[in-house]
Amino acid sequence: MTKRTDRRADALSRERIVEAAIAILDAGGEGALTFRALAARLATGSGAIYWHVADKDALLAAATDHVVTQAMSGVGGGEADPRAAIRVIALGMFDAIDAHPWVGAQFSRAPWQPAMLRVFEAIGGRVRALGVPEGAWFNAWSALVTYIFGAAGQNAANARLQAPGTDRSAALADIAGGWARLDPADYPFLRQVAPQLAAHDDRDQFLAGIDLILAGIGTVR
Repeated sequence: MTKRTDRRADALSRERIVEAAIAILDAGGEGALTFRALAARLATGSGAIYWHVADKDALLAAATDHVVTQAMSGVGGGEADPRAAIRVIALGMFDAIDAHPWVGAQFSRAPWQPAMLRVFEAIGGRVRALGVPEGAWFNAWSALVTYIFGAAGQNAANARLQAPGTDRSAALADIAGGWARLDPADYPFLRQVAPQLAAHDDRDQFLAGIDLILAGIGTVR
């Protein structure tokens, strides 16, 4: 009886529940995550899940925390170069939200949750390490986190707008072709950058934005 009980506890561990919730969220979004769907996926009853997680909000927070913990696993505490560390954190968040679009929505809905606060603190600590004057800490930090989560969320939203199986290169080429055909008198800039749009890499473009912000932050040191 004890062995059977131990096996049952292992099968219904909080970690297993969170991993199953993430799978449901990735497949169908937040609307698909219900305790009934989760119980069916885990082949158990809802009551057993409530033993580990109080409600859906707590489950979403736990799932977000799990994703962020994995994304931050490559960030140490003693990097010699705070700029490099900021780039690692930023790209980790970009990739995490790209793989799990619901995370971006969860961040915007509950920015005070522990997972978000850890990211905020990690970026803020590196801003301070850059030698930014204390009076400029908040503005420098705010510019970074706003760009990171805004750009990452927009990238994930753009991906969701495309039908499954859509060829990204073909879609970008089609948009770029439309820009190239715009009236040159009204849209000279868009016509000129159209080839760059067609050939750009989302991650490289994202990091270029981080570097531009860091360059600006460097001017206030």
